Amino acid sequence: MIDLYYWTTPNGHKITIFLEEANLPYEIHPINIGKGEQFNPEFLKIAPNNRIPAIVDRTPADQQGPLSLFESGAILWYLAEKVGKFVPKDLRGMAQVSEWLFWQMGGLGPMAGQNHHFNIYAPEKIPYAMERYIKETNRLYGVLNKQLEGKDWVAGAYSIADMAIYPWIVPYEKQGQNLSEFPHIKKWFEKMSQRPAIVKAYALADTINKETTLSEEAKKILFGQKS
Repeated sequence: MIDLYYWTTPNGHKITIFLEEANLPYEIHPINIGKGEQFNPEFLKIAPNNRIPAIVDRTPADQQGPLSLFESGAILWYLAEKVGKFVPKDLRGMAQVSEWLFWQMGGLGPMAGQNHHFNIYAPEKIPYAMERYIKETNRLYGVLNKQLEGKDWVAGAYSIADMAIYPWIVPYEKQGQNLSEFPHIKKWFEKMSQRPAIVKAYALADTINKETTLSEEAKKILFGQKS
């Protein structure tokens, strides 16, 4: 059994997608980041960076008691190793999945996240920042589009790379992007959105968080953090 500490963000969706794809039993523990629940001492024992998602594997392979992990990329890799799926066994296939997973973690996620912040949430609209992150998001879409040319999936077979990237493409309109400009992404995106595990993961999210906008108090909690 996997205990999943989760909220309805792109990084949170990565893990529910994996768990549904792998048919692993799991229990969701909602962490409402708009209410500051990510700072609760019990959660910080699992996720010291006060970010979701995090997991506790109650039955790890070493049988030495529950094992906790934070950081969505690390969680995806750990779970793939646990079930023996979604990361190739061969050296070159594994290398390709790892580089595209890290591309999402180090590039698409942070840049799209800043795009969301300055274009949607920032109380002051700063044209330079807005344009900067829209353009960088666009550049990254171009990289992904080229990678997907002639391919069904990002890194050969369907993998955790696809699961990590997809939730960050879902809000493409809010990021100022047009999928018609990226035909290979569009084809992949439509195929991803029809996978039963992804449909179920997003339907589940709708039952956990029905809010469509952030309150001013939530913005203060999310964007006003210091040590």
